[in-house]
Formats: sequence, structure tokens, C-alpha cells
Amino acid sequence: MIGKIRAGLRKTREAFSGKVSGLLRRETLADREDLDLLEEALLEADVGLPTIETLLDGLRGDAIATGADLRDALRSRMMGLWPDPPPAEGGLKPWVVLALGVNGVGKTTTLGKIASHRVGRGQKGILAAADTFRAAAVEQLEIWARRSGAELVHQQEGADPAAVAFDAVEAGCARGLDFVLVDTAGRLHVKHNLMEELAKIHRVIGKALEGAPHRVSLILDAVTGQNGLNQARQFAETVPVTDLILTKLDGAAKGGIALSIAGELKIPISYVGVGEGIDDLVAFDAREYVDGLLSLS
Repeated sequence: MIGKIRAGLRKTREAFSGKVSGLLRRETLADREDLDLLEEALLEADVGLPTIETLLDGLRGDAIATGADLRDALRSRMMGLWPDPPPAEGGLKPWVVLALGVNGVGKTTTLGKIASHRVGRGQKGILAAADTFRAAAVEQLEIWARRSGAELVHQQEGADPAAVAFDAVEAGCARGLDFVLVDTAGRLHVKHNLMEELAKIHRVIGKALEGAPHRVSLILDAVTGQNGLNQARQFAETVPVTDLILTKLDGAAKGGIALSIAGELKIPISYVGVGEGIDDLVAFDAREYVDGLLSLS
């Protein structure tokens, strides 16, 4: 999948480079006006101000650098933002993932693609339809279960989502399966009762299998930009989010949000979505991301 992240950053790179490509090619960078231009370009790429301050600290004022040195400095500082990767599986079976996020970010589709990737590697597992409020959600997940070759666990509409998650994890344990991916209803991060329901699902999964869920993956839509940071903060206050999955990275010139996620939230990104195809959900590679953002071609 080498190159898919860079390709997904095309709109962001074109907007960013369109402003600063000439600046980065200069032999010298000597004044605040140049650095302000760089700051403006980063803002337009949807990098947040706190992260921009971290990236540009020490390059302001009387700092003078060659264009190449500036690109190298930015690359080094961007690479220094990324937190440690999310927890590895380490042979745990079933590997349980709880997926959450607001409406419309692509949770069900993302889990379907992950299931397809895993089954393609010879694994067996379950997709759990813990979104019991929307009939179409079960139908959509059923389509992905058939397409991927995973099993589907669901109950009737309106059932307790925590009960669905519990049954799925118990079934995964009893059958010796490799993974259980739990889909949840989209919910606004400001709705306290719905957020508390997530906390309940998390607790119940732990009762079905000690130590589970092994990952709590928050799915964010890159197109929402800085609002995604507020979503992430609220979700992380309710359940222990272990990683983020950033969808629709190719959808707008806001790919700089990944830097803000790393710099401000210190939550690792596990996957990014760079297109509609089943192979367009790719494992996040920080170096490919940084190189793709700073490329001038």
C-alpha cells in the first residue's frame, strides 16, 4: 500500500505547497513575514495553533535557515509529534475492538474493511451489530459480513447494545475465533446519556473477556477538521480511547488534522481511509504522511 497515504493527501499538499513551495525553495529564510506565511499555510491545512507553535518554535524572530534546512527541520519536528503506536495483539484471541464515533464518519464501513483484511489473511471472526437503534445499520453490517466472510452477531432492533457486545465476545471465546469487531451507534459527543451507554458497553465487554476490549478505536472524519479534536476529547473522557482511525483523508484539504491529533491529543492513528475501495483503508505510516505533506511535487 506504499503511496496511498501520499495520494490521499493530494488536496492538502496542493493547498499547502501552493502557498509555501517558493518559500521552501529559497536559499535563505530570514524574517517573520516568511514564517507567518508558513503558519498561515499550516492553518489552512487544518493544523491547530498549539501544534503550529510546537513546529515553528525556534524558527521565529531572527532565525535564518536555508530552505532545505527548514524542510528538514519541519520534517523532524513533525515526526517527533507522533505518540507510541497502539497496543499490539500479541497473540490474544479473540482480539476485541470496540469502535465508536459520531454519525456519518464511516464506522460500519471501516469495520467491514478491517474484517475483510483479516479474513483475507486467514483469520476468522465476528462483526457485532451493537447499533440496535438503526435497522439499516444491521443490514449494512450483514452485507459486510457476507462480503468479508466474517460471522454476524445481532439482536432485534431496540435491544441492549451491551448485550449484543457481550454475546459476540462470548461467542468469539467459545469458538476460538481470532477477532471480534464491535460496531456501535453513532452518537453526538455532547449527549451525556449516549456517552454513558458507551461506558456500559466497555464494562460489559470486560466482563465477557478479561482485558477486553483490547482496542477502543475512535473513528473520525478528516473532513470535519478541528471539530474532530473536540469529538476525540469528549469520547476519551468517557472511555479509554487507544487509537484513532481517520476516514476520508482524501476528501478535503484538511489532512493537517492528523498532526493536531498527534500533537495535542497524543493518541496514535492506526488506520486512514484514502478512498472508497476495500483496499483504501491502510495502516497509518507517519513517515509516508509527513513526506507526502512536505513534498513539493
